[in-house]
Amino acid sequence: MGKVIGIDLGTTNSCAAVLEAGTPVIIASAEGGRTTPSVVAFTDNGERLAGDLAKRQAAVNADRTVYSIKRQMGNDYHVNINGRKYSPQEISAIILQKLKKDAEAYLGESVTDAVITVPAYFNDAQRQATRDAGRIAGLNVRRIINEPTSAALAYGLDHGENQKILVYDLGGGTFDVSVIEIGDKLIEVLATSGDNHLGGDDFDERIVQYLVKEFKKTEKARIEKDSVAMERVREAAEKAKKELSQLTETNINLPFLWNGKGGPKHMDINITRAVFESITSDLVKRTEQPVLDALGQAGISASALDKVILVGGSTRIPAVQAMVRNITGKEPCHNLNPDECVAAGACIQGSKFSNEIMAGAAGDIILMDVTPLSLSIETIGGVATKLIGRNTPIPTRQSQIFTTAGNFQTSVDIKVFQGERKFTRDNKLLGNFRLTGIKRALAGVPQIEVSFDIDANGIVNVSAKDLGTGKQQQITITSSSNLTEEEIARAEMEAKMYESEDAARREAIDIRNNAEAYLYKIEQAYHDMGKKLDRSVRSALKADISELKKRIVKAKPEKITPVQAGEIRQACDKLEQTAGMAGINIPGGL
Repeated sequence: MGKVIGIDLGTTNSCAAVLEAGTPVIIASAEGGRTTPSVVAFTDNGERLAGDLAKRQAAVNADRTVYSIKRQMGNDYHVNINGRKYSPQEISAIILQKLKKDAEAYLGESVTDAVITVPAYFNDAQRQATRDAGRIAGLNVRRIINEPTSAALAYGLDHGENQKILVYDLGGGTFDVSVIEIGDKLIEVLATSGDNHLGGDDFDERIVQYLVKEFKKTEKARIEKDSVAMERVREAAEKAKKELSQLTETNINLPFLWNGKGGPKHMDINITRAVFESITSDLVKRTEQPVLDALGQAGISASALDKVILVGGSTRIPAVQAMVRNITGKEPCHNLNPDECVAAGACIQGSKFSNEIMAGAAGDIILMDVTPLSLSIETIGGVATKLIGRNTPIPTRQSQIFTTAGNFQTSVDIKVFQGERKFTRDNKLLGNFRLTGIKRALAGVPQIEVSFDIDANGIVNVSAKDLGTGKQQQITITSSSNLTEEEIARAEMEAKMYESEDAARREAIDIRNNAEAYLYKIEQAYHDMGKKLDRSVRSALKADISELKKRIVKAKPEKITPVQAGEIRQACDKLEQTAGMAGINIPGGL
Protein backbone atom coordinates (compact mmCIF):
# COMPACT_ATOMS: atom_id res chain seq x y z
CA MET A 1 0.00 0.00 0.00
CA GLY A 2 0.97 3.65 -0.30
CA LYS A 3 2.29 6.04 2.32
CA VAL A 4 0.27 6.67 5.49
CA ILE A 5 0.65 10.30 6.50
CA GLY A 6 0.43 11.65 10.03
CA ILE A 7 -1.75 14.72 10.57
CA ASP A 8 -1.84 17.06 13.54
CA LEU A 9 -5.21 18.74 12.96
CA GLY A 10 -4.69 21.79 15.17
CA THR A 11 -6.90 24.63 16.33
CA THR A 12 -4.74 27.42 14.89
CA ASN A 13 -2.23 25.50 12.79
CA SER A 14 -2.10 22.00 11.32
CA CYS A 15 0.87 19.92 10.25
CA ALA A 16 1.45 16.78 8.18
CA ALA A 17 4.37 14.38 8.20
CA VAL A 18 5.44 11.22 6.40
CA LEU A 19 8.04 8.55 7.04
CA GLU A 20 10.96 8.58 4.61
CA ALA A 21 13.93 6.23 4.95
CA GLY A 22 12.70 5.38 8.43
CA THR A 23 12.66 9.02 9.60
CA PRO A 24 9.68 11.39 10.05
CA VAL A 25 9.73 14.25 7.54
CA ILE A 26 7.49 17.32 7.83
CA ILE A 27 5.59 18.02 4.61
CA ALA A 28 5.82 21.66 3.59
CA SER A 29 2.67 23.35 2.29
CA ALA A 30 2.33 24.60 -1.28
CA GLU A 31 3.07 28.06 0.12
CA GLY A 32 6.34 26.85 1.67
CA GLY A 33 5.33 26.73 5.34
CA ARG A 34 6.06 23.78 7.61
CA THR A 35 2.66 24.27 9.22
CA THR A 36 -0.67 25.25 7.66
CA PRO A 37 -3.05 27.74 9.31
CA SER A 38 -6.29 25.99 10.27
CA VAL A 39 -8.28 28.67 8.50
CA VAL A 40 -10.97 28.27 5.84
CA ALA A 41 -12.51 31.01 3.73
CA PHE A 42 -15.16 31.28 1.05
CA THR A 43 -14.80 33.89 -1.70
CA ASP A 44 -17.67 35.77 -3.32
CA ASN A 45 -17.47 33.51 -6.37
CA GLY A 46 -17.80 30.34 -4.27
CA GLU A 47 -14.14 29.30 -4.16
CA ARG A 48 -12.97 27.57 -1.01
CA LEU A 49 -9.60 28.64 0.39
CA ALA A 50 -7.63 26.92 3.14
CA GLY A 51 -4.41 27.62 4.98
CA ASP A 52 -2.24 30.66 4.20
CA LEU A 53 -4.44 31.79 1.31
CA ALA A 54 -7.48 31.89 3.60
CA LYS A 55 -5.62 33.66 6.39
CA ARG A 56 -4.15 36.35 4.11
CA GLN A 57 -7.54 37.56 2.93
CA ALA A 58 -9.26 37.38 6.34
CA ALA A 59 -9.12 41.14 7.00
CA VAL A 60 -11.14 41.94 3.87
CA ASN A 61 -13.42 38.90 4.11
CA ALA A 62 -13.88 38.46 7.85
CA ASP A 63 -17.53 37.35 7.70
CA ARG A 64 -16.70 34.40 5.43
CA THR A 65 -13.48 33.31 7.11
CA VAL A 66 -13.59 30.53 9.72
CA TYR A 67 -11.03 30.15 12.52
CA SER A 68 -10.59 27.66 15.38
CA ILE A 69 -13.32 25.28 14.20
CA LYS A 70 -11.65 22.48 16.19
CA ARG A 71 -13.18 23.91 19.36
CA GLN A 72 -16.64 23.10 17.97
CA MET A 73 -15.90 19.51 16.93
CA GLY A 74 -18.55 17.11 18.23
CA ASN A 75 -20.99 19.93 18.96
CA ASP A 76 -24.26 20.65 17.23
CA TYR A 77 -22.76 23.83 15.79
CA HIS A 78 -22.90 25.23 12.29
CA VAL A 79 -21.36 28.24 10.59
CA ASN A 80 -23.50 30.03 8.01
CA ILE A 81 -21.62 31.07 4.85
CA ASN A 82 -23.38 32.41 1.75
CA GLY A 83 -26.70 31.00 2.97
CA ARG A 84 -25.27 27.48 3.47
CA LYS A 85 -24.71 25.87 6.86
CA TYR A 86 -21.43 24.03 7.38
CA SER A 87 -20.73 21.63 10.25
CA PRO A 88 -17.35 21.61 12.04
CA GLN A 89 -16.60 18.31 10.28
CA GLU A 90 -17.10 19.88 6.85
CA ILE A 91 -14.90 22.88 7.65
CA SER A 92 -12.21 20.60 9.10
CA ALA A 93 -12.43 18.42 6.00
CA ILE A 94 -11.46 21.41 3.84
CA ILE A 95 -8.30 21.81 5.95
CA LEU A 96 -7.59 18.08 5.69
CA GLN A 97 -8.09 18.22 1.90
CA LYS A 98 -5.46 20.95 1.75
CA LEU A 99 -3.00 18.84 3.77
CA LYS A 100 -3.79 15.78 1.63
CA LYS A 101 -3.22 17.72 -1.59
CA ASP A 102 0.10 19.14 -0.36
CA ALA A 103 1.21 15.66 0.70
CA GLU A 104 0.35 14.26 -2.73
CA ALA A 105 2.31 17.05 -4.42
CA TYR A 106 5.30 16.32 -2.17
CA LEU A 107 5.20 12.54 -2.60
CA GLY A 108 4.19 12.52 -6.26
CA GLU A 109 1.54 9.89 -5.58
CA SER A 110 -2.02 9.58 -4.30
CA VAL A 111 -2.56 9.68 -0.54
CA THR A 112 -5.54 7.79 0.86
CA ASP A 113 -4.58 6.81 4.42
CA ALA A 114 -3.80 8.88 7.49
CA VAL A 115 -3.38 8.83 11.24
CA ILE A 116 -4.98 11.94 12.76
CA THR A 117 -4.30 13.30 16.23
CA VAL A 118 -6.79 14.74 18.72
CA PRO A 119 -6.45 16.28 22.19
CA ALA A 120 -6.20 13.59 24.84
CA TYR A 121 -9.24 15.07 26.56
CA PHE A 122 -11.49 14.82 23.49
CA ASN A 123 -14.64 12.83 24.22
CA ASP A 124 -16.19 10.18 21.97
CA ALA A 125 -18.31 12.66 20.00
CA GLN A 126 -15.27 14.79 19.23
CA ARG A 127 -13.25 11.76 18.14
CA GLN A 128 -16.08 10.54 15.93
CA ALA A 129 -16.37 14.02 14.40
CA THR A 130 -12.64 14.02 13.61
CA ARG A 131 -12.92 10.64 11.93
CA ASP A 132 -15.93 11.91 9.93
CA ALA A 133 -13.93 14.95 8.81
CA GLY A 134 -11.23 12.63 7.51
CA ARG A 135 -13.78 10.57 5.58
CA ILE A 136 -15.26 13.68 4.00
CA ALA A 137 -11.77 14.76 2.93
CA GLY A 138 -11.27 11.41 1.18
CA LEU A 139 -8.99 9.91 3.79
CA ASN A 140 -9.13 6.46 5.31
CA VAL A 141 -8.41 7.29 8.96
CA ARG A 142 -6.39 4.31 10.16
CA ARG A 143 -6.07 5.53 13.73
CA ILE A 144 -7.07 8.39 16.00
CA ILE A 145 -4.19 9.06 18.40
CA ASN A 146 -3.91 11.45 21.34
CA GLU A 147 -1.66 14.45 20.77
CA PRO A 148 0.52 14.09 23.90
CA THR A 149 0.91 10.38 23.18
CA SER A 150 1.93 11.17 19.62
CA ALA A 151 4.53 13.64 20.89
CA ALA A 152 5.85 10.97 23.26
CA LEU A 153 6.09 8.58 20.31
CA ALA A 154 8.22 11.14 18.44
CA TYR A 155 10.35 11.63 21.56
CA GLY A 156 10.66 7.87 22.15
CA LEU A 157 12.09 7.44 18.65
CA ASP A 158 15.45 8.69 19.89
CA HIS A 159 15.07 8.26 23.66
CA GLY A 160 13.90 4.69 24.14
CA GLU A 161 15.51 4.21 27.57
CA ASN A 162 13.22 3.53 30.54
CA GLN A 163 11.80 6.76 31.90
CA LYS A 164 8.64 8.54 33.01
CA ILE A 165 7.81 11.74 31.17
CA LEU A 166 5.14 14.39 31.44
CA VAL A 167 3.85 15.87 28.19
CA TYR A 168 2.46 19.38 28.66
CA ASP A 169 0.51 20.26 25.50
CA LEU A 170 -0.82 23.81 25.22
CA GLY A 171 -1.98 24.39 21.67
CA GLY A 172 -4.11 26.99 19.98
CA GLY A 173 -7.41 25.88 21.45
CA THR A 174 -6.89 22.98 23.84
CA PHE A 175 -4.71 21.98 26.79
CA ASP A 176 -3.68 18.40 27.59
CA VAL A 177 -1.27 16.86 30.01
CA SER A 178 -0.27 13.20 30.01
CA VAL A 179 2.01 11.15 32.22
CA ILE A 180 3.71 8.53 30.06
CA GLU A 181 6.12 5.71 30.79
CA ILE A 182 8.63 4.74 28.13
CA GLY A 183 10.04 1.25 28.60
CA ASP A 184 11.62 -1.42 26.47
CA LYS A 185 9.82 -0.96 23.13
CA LEU A 186 6.71 0.18 25.03
CA ILE A 187 5.09 3.59 25.43
CA GLU A 188 2.37 3.40 28.07
CA VAL A 189 0.10 6.29 29.02
CA LEU A 190 -0.43 6.23 32.78
CA ALA A 191 -2.86 9.13 33.09
CA THR A 192 -4.18 12.12 31.21
CA SER A 193 -6.07 15.31 32.03
CA GLY A 194 -6.79 18.64 30.41
CA ASP A 195 -9.10 21.45 29.35
CA ASN A 196 -10.67 21.47 25.88
CA HIS A 197 -11.33 25.22 26.01
CA LEU A 198 -7.95 26.63 26.93
CA GLY A 199 -5.24 27.56 24.46
CA GLY A 200 -3.41 30.22 22.51
CA ASP A 201 -6.69 31.64 21.17
CA ASP A 202 -7.57 32.68 24.73
CA PHE A 203 -4.23 34.45 25.16
CA ASP A 204 -4.80 36.25 21.83
CA GLU A 205 -8.27 37.32 22.96
CA ARG A 206 -6.90 38.89 26.15
CA ILE A 207 -4.56 41.04 24.06
CA VAL A 208 -7.46 41.94 21.75
CA GLN A 209 -9.56 43.06 24.73
CA TYR A 210 -6.66 45.11 26.07
CA LEU A 211 -6.08 46.83 22.71
CA VAL A 212 -9.77 47.59 22.19
CA LYS A 213 -9.99 49.06 25.68
CA GLU A 214 -6.85 51.20 25.23
CA PHE A 215 -7.99 52.37 21.77
CA LYS A 216 -11.35 53.39 23.15
CA LYS A 217 -9.64 55.25 25.99
CA THR A 218 -7.23 57.22 23.78
CA GLU A 219 -9.22 57.67 20.56
CA LYS A 220 -12.82 57.53 21.87
CA ALA A 221 -13.57 54.94 19.17
CA ARG A 222 -15.59 51.74 19.56
CA ILE A 223 -14.44 49.15 17.06
CA GLU A 224 -16.04 46.01 18.53
CA LYS A 225 -18.72 45.80 15.84
CA ASP A 226 -16.41 46.54 12.92
CA SER A 227 -15.48 43.06 11.66
CA VAL A 228 -12.69 44.30 9.40
CA ALA A 229 -11.08 46.40 12.15
CA MET A 230 -11.40 43.56 14.67
CA GLU A 231 -9.80 41.12 12.27
CA ARG A 232 -6.80 43.41 11.91
CA VAL A 233 -6.57 43.71 15.69
CA ARG A 234 -6.72 39.91 16.11
CA GLU A 235 -3.91 39.42 13.61
CA ALA A 236 -1.84 42.04 15.43
CA ALA A 237 -2.60 40.42 18.81
CA GLU A 238 -1.39 37.01 17.64
CA LYS A 239 1.80 38.58 16.28
CA ALA A 240 2.36 40.51 19.53
CA LYS A 241 1.93 37.34 21.60
CA LYS A 242 4.64 35.62 19.58
CA GLU A 243 6.99 38.62 19.77
CA LEU A 244 6.57 38.88 23.54
CA SER A 245 7.98 35.37 23.88
CA GLN A 246 11.31 36.85 22.73
CA LEU A 247 11.03 40.56 23.57
CA THR A 248 10.10 42.44 26.72
CA GLU A 249 8.01 44.98 24.75
CA THR A 250 6.38 45.22 21.34
CA ASN A 251 4.45 47.82 19.38
CA ILE A 252 1.05 47.41 17.71
CA ASN A 253 0.75 49.90 14.86
CA LEU A 254 -2.42 49.75 12.73
CA PRO A 255 -2.88 52.85 10.55
CA PHE A 256 -6.37 53.86 9.43
CA LEU A 257 -7.99 51.34 11.74
CA TRP A 258 -11.11 53.42 12.29
CA ASN A 259 -12.78 56.12 10.23
CA GLY A 260 -15.16 58.18 12.33
CA LYS A 261 -16.61 61.68 12.25
CA GLY A 262 -13.30 63.18 13.26
CA GLY A 263 -11.44 61.46 10.45
CA PRO A 264 -9.29 58.33 10.41
CA LYS A 265 -7.91 56.93 13.65
CA HIS A 266 -4.68 54.99 13.94
CA MET A 267 -3.79 52.43 16.60
CA ASP A 268 -0.30 52.86 18.04
CA ILE A 269 0.00 51.02 21.34
CA ASN A 270 2.98 49.53 23.15
CA ILE A 271 2.46 46.39 25.19
CA THR A 272 5.06 44.99 27.57
CA ARG A 273 5.62 41.38 28.57
CA ALA A 274 4.69 42.39 32.14
CA VAL A 275 1.28 43.66 30.96
CA PHE A 276 0.76 40.53 28.85
CA GLU A 277 1.58 38.28 31.81
CA SER A 278 -0.74 40.30 34.03
CA ILE A 279 -3.78 40.02 31.74
CA THR A 280 -3.19 36.28 31.12
CA SER A 281 -2.03 35.10 34.54
CA ASP A 282 -5.32 33.30 35.27
CA LEU A 283 -5.04 31.37 31.98
CA VAL A 284 -1.57 30.15 32.89
CA LYS A 285 -2.81 29.24 36.38
CA ARG A 286 -5.62 27.11 34.87
CA THR A 287 -3.01 24.65 33.57
CA GLU A 288 -1.78 23.82 37.07
CA GLN A 289 -4.63 21.65 38.36
CA PRO A 290 -4.78 19.30 35.33
CA VAL A 291 -1.04 18.65 35.79
CA LEU A 292 -1.57 17.79 39.46
CA ASP A 293 -4.59 15.64 38.57
CA ALA A 294 -2.62 13.67 35.98
CA LEU A 295 0.25 13.07 38.40
CA GLY A 296 -2.22 11.99 41.07
CA GLN A 297 -4.03 9.61 38.70
CA ALA A 298 -0.69 8.13 37.62
CA GLY A 299 0.28 7.64 41.25
CA ILE A 300 3.63 9.40 41.00
CA SER A 301 5.12 12.62 42.31
CA ALA A 302 6.63 15.36 40.17
CA SER A 303 10.06 14.45 41.53
CA ALA A 304 9.70 10.96 39.99
CA LEU A 305 9.51 12.42 36.49
CA ASP A 306 12.57 12.03 34.30
CA LYS A 307 11.60 14.57 31.64
CA VAL A 308 8.97 17.21 30.90
CA ILE A 309 8.18 17.74 27.22
CA LEU A 310 6.49 20.88 25.91
CA VAL A 311 4.12 20.56 22.95
CA GLY A 312 2.10 23.24 21.16
CA GLY A 313 3.11 26.72 20.08
CA SER A 314 1.70 28.36 23.21
CA THR A 315 4.35 26.64 25.35
CA ARG A 316 6.80 29.20 23.97
CA ILE A 317 5.23 31.79 26.31
CA PRO A 318 7.81 32.44 29.09
CA ALA A 319 5.15 32.53 31.84
CA VAL A 320 3.93 29.10 30.76
CA GLN A 321 7.44 27.66 30.92
CA ALA A 322 7.90 29.22 34.35
CA MET A 323 4.65 27.58 35.52
CA VAL A 324 5.86 24.17 34.32
CA ARG A 325 9.15 24.62 36.19
CA ASN A 326 7.30 25.61 39.38
CA ILE A 327 4.91 22.64 39.23
CA THR A 328 7.40 19.94 38.27
CA GLY A 329 10.68 21.31 39.59
CA LYS A 330 12.27 20.45 36.25
CA GLU A 331 13.58 22.36 33.27
CA PRO A 332 11.37 21.46 30.28
CA CYS A 333 12.98 19.53 27.46
CA HIS A 334 13.53 21.67 24.33
CA ASN A 335 14.81 19.08 21.84
CA LEU A 336 11.42 18.65 20.10
CA ASN A 337 9.81 21.27 17.88
CA PRO A 338 6.50 21.94 19.69
CA ASP A 339 4.74 22.72 16.40
CA GLU A 340 5.86 19.59 14.55
CA CYS A 341 6.43 16.72 16.99
CA VAL A 342 2.74 15.68 17.13
CA ALA A 343 2.56 15.16 13.35
CA ALA A 344 5.91 13.36 13.46
CA GLY A 345 4.60 10.94 16.07
CA ALA A 346 1.43 10.38 14.05
CA CYS A 347 3.38 9.35 10.96
CA ILE A 348 5.43 6.94 13.10
CA GLN A 349 2.17 5.34 14.18
CA GLY A 350 1.06 5.39 10.53
CA SER A 351 4.10 3.34 9.57
CA LYS A 352 2.53 0.38 11.37
CA PHE A 353 -0.23 0.34 8.73
CA SER A 354 2.12 0.49 5.74
CA ASN A 355 5.21 -1.28 4.53
CA GLU A 356 7.51 1.40 5.92
CA ILE A 357 10.23 0.28 8.30
CA MET A 358 11.21 2.53 11.16
CA ALA A 359 14.85 3.44 11.70
CA GLY A 360 16.33 1.76 14.73
CA ALA A 361 14.44 -0.03 17.47
CA ALA A 362 11.61 2.53 17.46
CA GLY A 363 9.86 0.63 14.72
CA ASP A 364 8.92 -2.05 17.28
CA ILE A 365 7.48 0.36 19.83
CA ILE A 366 4.07 -0.67 21.20
CA LEU A 367 1.70 2.13 22.12
CA MET A 368 -0.71 1.78 25.04
CA ASP A 369 -3.10 4.69 25.58
CA VAL A 370 -5.91 5.42 28.06
CA THR A 371 -9.46 6.69 27.88
CA PRO A 372 -9.57 10.28 29.15
CA LEU A 373 -13.10 10.25 30.62
CA SER A 374 -15.31 7.78 32.46
CA LEU A 375 -18.17 6.00 30.68
CA SER A 376 -21.47 5.37 32.40
CA ILE A 377 -25.14 4.65 31.81
CA GLU A 378 -28.11 6.36 33.42
CA THR A 379 -29.90 4.44 36.17
CA ILE A 380 -32.87 5.33 38.40
CA GLY A 381 -32.72 8.89 39.72
CA GLY A 382 -30.45 10.11 36.94
CA VAL A 383 -27.41 8.50 38.54
CA ALA A 384 -24.35 7.98 36.33
CA THR A 385 -23.38 4.34 36.91
CA LYS A 386 -19.78 3.92 35.72
CA LEU A 387 -18.68 0.93 33.70
CA ILE A 388 -15.27 2.21 32.63
CA GLY A 389 -13.28 4.69 34.70
CA ARG A 390 -11.10 7.44 33.33
CA ASN A 391 -7.46 6.60 32.53
CA THR A 392 -8.33 2.93 31.88
CA PRO A 393 -5.85 1.45 29.36
CA ILE A 394 -7.38 0.96 25.91
CA PRO A 395 -8.51 -1.00 24.02
CA THR A 396 -10.77 -2.34 26.79
CA ARG A 397 -14.08 -4.08 27.39
CA GLN A 398 -16.19 -3.93 30.55
CA SER A 399 -19.60 -5.49 31.29
CA GLN A 400 -22.21 -5.11 34.02
CA ILE A 401 -25.62 -6.67 34.71
CA PHE A 402 -28.67 -4.39 34.89
CA THR A 403 -32.38 -5.08 35.22
CA THR A 404 -35.81 -3.50 34.65
CA ALA A 405 -37.37 -0.82 36.85
CA GLY A 406 -41.03 -1.61 36.06
CA ASN A 407 -43.22 -4.70 35.94
CA PHE A 408 -43.56 -6.51 32.60
CA GLN A 409 -41.22 -4.25 30.69
CA THR A 410 -40.43 -5.57 27.22
CA SER A 411 -37.88 -2.89 26.39
CA VAL A 412 -35.38 -0.65 28.14
CA ASP A 413 -33.81 2.65 27.12
CA ILE A 414 -30.06 2.79 27.66
CA LYS A 415 -28.42 6.22 27.74
CA VAL A 416 -24.65 6.36 27.51
CA PHE A 417 -22.73 9.26 29.10
CA GLN A 418 -19.12 10.36 29.34
CA GLY A 419 -17.78 12.44 32.21
CA GLU A 420 -16.82 12.42 35.88
CA ARG A 421 -19.94 13.83 37.59
CA LYS A 422 -22.23 11.64 39.72
CA PHE A 423 -25.41 12.62 37.89
CA THR A 424 -25.91 12.21 34.16
CA ARG A 425 -27.32 15.71 33.76
CA ASP A 426 -23.81 17.05 34.40
CA ASN A 427 -22.08 14.71 31.91
CA LYS A 428 -21.94 14.49 28.11
CA LEU A 429 -24.63 12.36 26.45
CA LEU A 430 -22.92 10.22 23.81
CA GLY A 431 -26.06 8.56 22.56
CA ASN A 432 -28.89 6.23 23.47
CA PHE A 433 -30.62 3.15 22.17
CA ARG A 434 -33.55 0.89 23.01
CA LEU A 435 -33.21 -2.84 23.63
CA THR A 436 -36.47 -4.57 22.76
CA GLY A 437 -37.79 -8.13 22.98
CA ILE A 438 -37.23 -8.56 26.72
CA LYS A 439 -39.31 -11.39 28.23
CA ARG A 440 -42.25 -10.08 30.32
CA ALA A 441 -41.48 -10.37 34.03
CA LEU A 442 -41.71 -8.53 37.33
CA ALA A 443 -39.36 -5.61 37.91
CA GLY A 444 -35.87 -6.73 38.85
CA VAL A 445 -36.15 -10.20 37.34
CA PRO A 446 -34.73 -9.72 33.78
CA GLN A 447 -30.97 -9.68 33.58
CA ILE A 448 -29.49 -7.41 30.92
CA GLU A 449 -25.76 -7.46 30.35
CA VAL A 450 -24.46 -4.17 29.02
CA SER A 451 -20.92 -4.21 27.62
CA PHE A 452 -18.78 -1.23 26.71
CA ASP A 453 -15.96 -1.53 24.19
CA ILE A 454 -13.40 1.20 23.64
CA ASP A 455 -11.19 0.61 20.63
CA ALA A 456 -7.62 1.76 20.11
CA ASN A 457 -8.92 5.07 18.73
CA GLY A 458 -10.81 5.77 21.96
CA ILE A 459 -14.15 5.37 20.15
CA VAL A 460 -17.00 3.73 22.04
CA ASN A 461 -19.18 0.78 21.02
CA VAL A 462 -21.93 -0.74 23.17
CA SER A 463 -23.56 -4.17 23.13
CA ALA A 464 -26.50 -5.50 25.15
CA LYS A 465 -27.68 -9.03 25.88
CA ASP A 466 -30.86 -10.28 27.54
CA LEU A 467 -29.55 -13.19 29.58
CA GLY A 468 -33.06 -14.58 30.02
CA THR A 469 -33.74 -15.10 26.33
CA GLY A 470 -30.18 -15.16 25.07
CA LYS A 471 -31.08 -12.37 22.65
CA GLN A 472 -28.02 -10.28 21.85
CA GLN A 473 -27.75 -6.99 20.06
CA GLN A 474 -24.68 -5.03 18.96
CA ILE A 475 -25.11 -1.28 19.01
CA THR A 476 -22.66 1.32 17.83
CA ILE A 477 -23.16 4.56 19.70
CA THR A 478 -23.70 7.49 17.36
CA SER A 479 -23.67 10.80 19.14
CA SER A 480 -26.56 13.09 18.33
CA SER A 481 -24.10 15.86 17.47
CA ASN A 482 -22.35 13.78 14.81
CA LEU A 483 -23.30 13.67 11.16
CA THR A 484 -25.51 10.86 9.90
CA GLU A 485 -24.19 8.48 7.24
CA GLU A 486 -26.35 10.30 4.69
CA GLU A 487 -24.90 13.67 5.70
CA ILE A 488 -21.36 12.30 5.54
CA ALA A 489 -22.00 10.82 2.09
CA ARG A 490 -23.39 14.15 0.87
CA ALA A 491 -20.45 16.05 2.34
CA GLU A 492 -17.99 13.61 0.70
CA MET A 493 -19.68 14.15 -2.66
CA GLU A 494 -19.61 17.94 -2.23
CA ALA A 495 -15.95 17.85 -1.19
CA LYS A 496 -15.03 15.92 -4.34
CA MET A 497 -17.17 18.25 -6.46
CA TYR A 498 -15.57 21.38 -5.01
CA GLU A 499 -12.11 19.87 -5.30
CA SER A 500 -12.78 19.32 -9.01
CA GLU A 501 -14.25 22.81 -9.39
CA ASP A 502 -11.32 24.40 -7.54
CA ALA A 503 -8.86 22.53 -9.77
CA ALA A 504 -10.73 23.74 -12.87
CA ARG A 505 -10.79 27.32 -11.54
CA ARG A 506 -7.08 27.18 -10.73
CA GLU A 507 -6.35 25.84 -14.21
CA ALA A 508 -8.40 28.69 -15.70
CA ILE A 509 -6.42 31.24 -13.69
CA ASP A 510 -3.15 29.67 -14.82
CA ILE A 511 -4.29 29.85 -18.46
CA ARG A 512 -5.11 33.54 -18.05
CA ASN A 513 -1.81 34.32 -16.30
CA ASN A 514 0.28 32.43 -18.87
CA ALA A 515 -1.59 34.08 -21.74
CA GLU A 516 -1.00 37.51 -20.19
CA ALA A 517 2.74 36.83 -19.92
CA TYR A 518 2.83 35.55 -23.50
CA LEU A 519 0.90 38.59 -24.73
CA TYR A 520 3.46 40.91 -23.14
CA LYS A 521 6.34 39.14 -24.96
CA ILE A 522 4.50 39.25 -28.32
CA GLU A 523 3.69 42.95 -27.92
CA GLN A 524 7.36 43.69 -27.23
CA ALA A 525 8.41 41.75 -30.33
CA TYR A 526 5.70 43.45 -32.43
CA HIS A 527 6.92 46.92 -31.43
CA ASP A 528 10.57 45.97 -31.97
CA MET A 529 9.97 44.66 -35.50
CA GLY A 530 7.62 47.52 -36.43
CA LYS A 531 7.40 48.19 -40.16
CA LYS A 532 9.74 45.34 -41.03
CA LEU A 533 6.65 43.14 -41.09
CA ASP A 534 4.48 42.75 -44.15
CA ARG A 535 1.45 45.05 -43.93
CA SER A 536 -1.10 42.20 -44.03
CA VAL A 537 0.81 40.17 -41.45
CA ARG A 538 1.20 43.24 -39.25
CA SER A 539 -2.54 43.91 -39.49
CA ALA A 540 -3.44 40.31 -38.64
CA LEU A 541 -0.98 40.29 -35.77
CA LYS A 542 -2.37 43.55 -34.39
CA ALA A 543 -5.92 42.20 -34.59
CA ASP A 544 -5.00 38.96 -32.80
CA ILE A 545 -3.12 40.88 -30.09
CA SER A 546 -6.16 43.08 -29.57
CA GLU A 547 -8.49 40.06 -29.41
CA LEU A 548 -6.37 38.24 -26.80
CA LYS A 549 -6.01 41.41 -24.74
CA LYS A 550 -9.79 41.89 -24.79
CA ARG A 551 -10.37 38.30 -23.62
CA ILE A 552 -7.83 38.67 -20.80
CA VAL A 553 -9.26 41.98 -19.56
CA LYS A 554 -12.80 40.56 -19.61
CA ALA A 555 -11.81 37.54 -17.52
CA LYS A 556 -11.09 38.86 -14.02
CA PRO A 557 -8.73 36.51 -12.11
CA GLU A 558 -11.07 36.18 -9.14
CA LYS A 559 -14.13 35.44 -11.31
CA ILE A 560 -12.78 33.69 -14.39
CA THR A 561 -14.93 30.84 -15.75
CA PRO A 562 -13.86 27.73 -17.69
CA VAL A 563 -15.64 29.18 -20.76
CA GLN A 564 -13.57 32.37 -20.56
CA ALA A 565 -10.41 30.30 -20.11
CA GLY A 566 -11.30 28.37 -23.25
CA GLU A 567 -11.78 31.63 -25.19
CA ILE A 568 -8.39 32.87 -23.96
CA ARG A 569 -6.77 29.60 -25.03
CA GLN A 570 -8.30 29.88 -28.53
CA ALA A 571 -7.22 33.52 -28.89
CA CYS A 572 -3.73 32.68 -27.65
CA ASP A 573 -3.39 29.74 -30.07
CA LYS A 574 -4.47 31.95 -32.96
CA LEU A 575 -2.01 34.68 -31.95
CA GLU A 576 0.81 32.13 -31.65
CA GLN A 577 0.04 30.86 -35.16
CA THR A 578 -0.01 34.38 -36.62
CA ALA A 579 3.18 35.31 -34.77
CA GLY A 580 4.86 32.25 -36.23
CA MET A 581 3.90 33.38 -39.73
CA ALA A 582 5.52 36.73 -38.93
CA GLY A 583 8.71 35.02 -37.85
CA ILE A 584 8.08 35.64 -34.16
CA ASN A 585 8.71 32.32 -32.47
CA ILE A 586 8.44 32.96 -28.74
CA PRO A 587 7.97 29.95 -26.43
CA GLY A 588 5.32 30.27 -23.74
CA GLY A 589 2.06 29.98 -25.62
CA LEU A 590 -0.67 27.67 -24.41
